[in-house]
Amino acid sequence: MNVLVLVKQIPDPNNPYQLANNRLKRDGGQNVLDPGDEFGVEAALQLTEANGGEVTVVSMGPESAMEAIRRALSMGAHKGVLISDDSLQGADALVTARVLAAAIKKTGFDLVIAGVESTDGSTGTVPGAIAELLGVPLASFAKHLEIKDTTLHIQRQTEKGYDDVESPLPAVLTVTAGVNEPRYPTFKGIMQAKSKPVEQLKVGDLGVSADEAKATQTVNEVTPAPARGAGEKFEDDGTGAAKVADFLKEAKVI
Repeated sequence: MNVLVLVKQIPDPNNPYQLANNRLKRDGGQNVLDPGDEFGVEAALQLTEANGGEVTVVSMGPESAMEAIRRALSMGAHKGVLISDDSLQGADALVTARVLAAAIKKTGFDLVIAGVESTDGSTGTVPGAIAELLGVPLASFAKHLEIKDTTLHIQRQTEKGYDDVESPLPAVLTVTAGVNEPRYPTFKGIMQAKSKPVEQLKVGDLGVSADEAKATQTVNEVTPAPARGAGEKFEDDGTGAAKVADFLKEAKVI
């Protein structure tokens, strides 16, 4: 089984994000593997350990994104693919999906795993767009997954619990943060990651045209989110429970 995992290098979410020309500033600071992607890497490792096969991590970004790939390789992934091209600076979600889908086709796959959304962009649209471009099913928000008789079985997390979902392979899958507990890289894994193969590709290697690699969206303005209000306070004179209930009714919570 050939399992591909989409990973992304992002500015450390523990530090304040900085903008330059209405775009997230990605150089000059600490960059890390998106924490949400570690759950996808772990899910892929568990699947291949149970069913056999290889885990390939795929990323699109600057040359520095190699660090995120090496992190995933140190966890146990077998090889990596990095698409790095100056023409992709400022790429939007659609361009990202097009480029990643082309790289996935070139690599070959039985299952593509991704996080629900990236921590920095948070669009949540890229996995679905990739599935559409590849012409395969999308199984999303998996809190548990397994493969039985070449069929993907997941528990899809919902507001009320979960749905049991089955999908034929090949497919694209997104996993939630509750799907597993990502393993820590061992010293041996870190050393082995340095010698694992990583294929580096340009847009021209993927058959993606200049028009397809051109962003279709621009950010014209960025404004700070409004500050959270202080809330409503009242003295509990014995009618506190009723006041809370009235407040919740007004908010249409109950």
